Amino acid sequence: MEVAIDKIYELQAFYEKCLTHADVRIKDWLLMDSCLPTVFFTCLYLVVVWVGPKVMEHREPFNLKWFINAYNFVLILVNLHICTQLLVWTTHQGYSYICQPVRYTHEEGEMKIASALWWFYFSKLLEMLDTIIFILRKKNNQVSFLHVYHHATMFPIWWIGVKWVAGGQSFFGAMINSFIHVIMYSYYGLAALGPQFQKYLWWKRYLTKLQLIQFMAGIIHAAQSLVFGCDFPAWMHWALIIYAATILLLFLNFYFHAYIKAQQKKNKKMTNGACVQNGVVHEVKKDK
Repeated sequence: MEVAIDKIYELQAFYEKCLTHADVRIKDWLLMDSCLPTVFFTCLYLVVVWVGPKVMEHREPFNLKWFINAYNFVLILVNLHICTQLLVWTTHQGYSYICQPVRYTHEEGEMKIASALWWFYFSKLLEMLDTIIFILRKKNNQVSFLHVYHHATMFPIWWIGVKWVAGGQSFFGAMINSFIHVIMYSYYGLAALGPQFQKYLWWKRYLTKLQLIQFMAGIIHAAQSLVFGCDFPAWMHWALIIYAATILLLFLNFYFHAYIKAQQKKNKKMTNGACVQNGVVHEVKKDK
């Protein structure tokens, strides 16, 4: 017990020491003064993921059509704001895509970039509603390990990012991720409008490919910064590389099962003499 208490005190001392190097510009911003709110919401999210399906097991799924439409629209706007703010102000400030140290100044451009990164962090809290919507609609097959892992980690990781490096190299990952999320929530928005819009959703596979490219671009961006010795915390680059690699592997696994393996099964059914079209099985005539 004494050893455990000593370790807790050591961690607390380490955390307080780290706080002395935090970005003072964002100290009083919402949720940024302490890690406790972020830890609380992350733990609450995991509890809901665990308890939610049990609560909904014997209940009818909720019809959340109008809420989902509004939710997708809000997320499109939030991510569009983040992406455009980062693109415009990093260009205005002459940011380098190769190596960009953090500028801890109160200059307008730097504060706009820091603000956009804070919004990116906050958007990860809003996006946890994705999972809650799935649970309330009893779409539990959508609540995969990849889905929960991604949502439960991005929020606390970006608290660290904004707390210590609200600028510099951090802009790149946030900018491309918010761009991808504009496309992603546009897809979700169309899908939520009903079956009549299914014909416009043929590009889902390409959205997944864009997500894979995004993770690879983030890894390459962080790796080249390490190679060239960029004046940016190396431990953050390593953390990003390791984390992005785990997400990349999980997405590759999803892509394989959702598209490649599914296509193989479809082809196998075709060669076995049956073709499924619009939910109806048609026999395939073979040449004698």
